[in-house]
Amino acid sequence: MVIPIKSQDTQLYVKKQWCEIGIHNYIKIAIIAGLFIFVFYREMNYLISQWIHDKNWSHGFLIPVFSLFFLYQRKRDIINLEARPNYFGLPLLIAAILFYIFNIASPSGWAYFRSLSMIAAIAATVLFMGGFHLLKFSWLPIAFLIFAVPLPDRFYKSMTSPMRHWAASIAAALLNLVNGIEASVRGAVIDVIYKGRLLEPSLDVAEACSGMRLLMAFLALGVVMAYIHHRPFRQRIILLISTVPIAIFCNIVRVTCTGFIYVFIHPKYTQGIYHDLLGMAMLPLAFGLYGFLAWFMTSLFIDDAKVIREDILKRTKHD
Repeated sequence: MVIPIKSQDTQLYVKKQWCEIGIHNYIKIAIIAGLFIFVFYREMNYLISQWIHDKNWSHGFLIPVFSLFFLYQRKRDIINLEARPNYFGLPLLIAAILFYIFNIASPSGWAYFRSLSMIAAIAATVLFMGGFHLLKFSWLPIAFLIFAVPLPDRFYKSMTSPMRHWAASIAAALLNLVNGIEASVRGAVIDVIYKGRLLEPSLDVAEACSGMRLLMAFLALGVVMAYIHHRPFRQRIILLISTVPIAIFCNIVRVTCTGFIYVFIHPKYTQGIYHDLLGMAMLPLAFGLYGFLAWFMTSLFIDDAKVIREDILKRTKHD
């Protein structure tokens, strides 16, 4: 690790390792981690269970890993930071814990807010122990944990339902472009008549095909890619926003491909492991579109600072 030492004319750097932050800091971290697990053990166990049993949120295991990666990226700033406690974080921490307990005790409490309370407690603890200086370098890894929290079922279904209908309508319209196929939509169900014969059973765009799973996972990865790419802030925002239409487009491609497989090959290849493999095949397409957009913006926009530096170097060489 490197510590910047400022002088009047130059800036020297001295290596510093993790072990040099002091044993007392590791003791503090161990005590705080133990207390945190003791208080939120029930919620952590619930989240892990959701990640294991619900395929829509299986990406939750990767979210803490990326959060740790974000922290590692700022390790030099964090280790060299002179952390000072901010006592404003203490009432925030108490409020987060009380809100968590209220959601456990109350019959109307939502699991989603219990998980958010746990993340808020992490932020409050960082503020209390290290102040706003430490929070400045760790707010993104903490906020990123929200992607690992399953949305409430009611809210999740209210979002998946229109996405299922859109995918079914567009897929049916594309199927109708093929001679001999007549496709009609009933909500999220596609009825297909091929060569005058009604295919049974009807093609149902299930909740797993709504695109929400791809959208949530790709949105989280979009944050990661926008963070690690060294580019202007406006380009990072565009890349992040682009994850939504890219995920929706890829899901429409998936449903349409499923429809053609259903008609021209066999319905059994639209279910089970074949269905999952087709969904996984959309990831390369999504990353390809994302990479193309990143390349396009890099080629379209010129870094003004880079141009100025190159112009200065040319003038220096000329002089």
